[in-house]
Amino acid sequence: MITDPFYWIGVAVCAISLVVCLVAAVTKRYPGDAAILSVAAVELFLVAFAVGAAIRQSSGEPVRGESWEFWGYAATAFVLPIAAFWWAVLDKSRWSNVVLAAVPVTVFVMLFRMEQIWNGAF
Repeated sequence: MITDPFYWIGVAVCAISLVVCLVAAVTKRYPGDAAILSVAAVELFLVAFAVGAAIRQSSGEPVRGESWEFWGYAATAFVLPIAAFWWAVLDKSRWSNVVLAAVPVTVFVMLFRMEQIWNGAF
């Protein structure tokens, strides 16, 4: 049962983003730069994760599960922060912070599943 450092970095980025977005939601603030940038950090991590996974797979490291399933999760996770960003930009209510807070939780669950598919961990 081996886990990747990428997984643990993703857990940390998602946790920090979740805390920032929840603090913004609890304090009833409109979506500010901190919440939006924390979700952007999740997106930036996902880009690095996808590049790393592509390099690992192209260099011959096998995916223990289905490759199409792994990349389907990666593509879906990649779209979520973009959609939440646009939601926060277009809807200037405090509830946009709740939508932003849903992104790191969802991405964490998807990272967990991608880790299961790639390494057969957990």
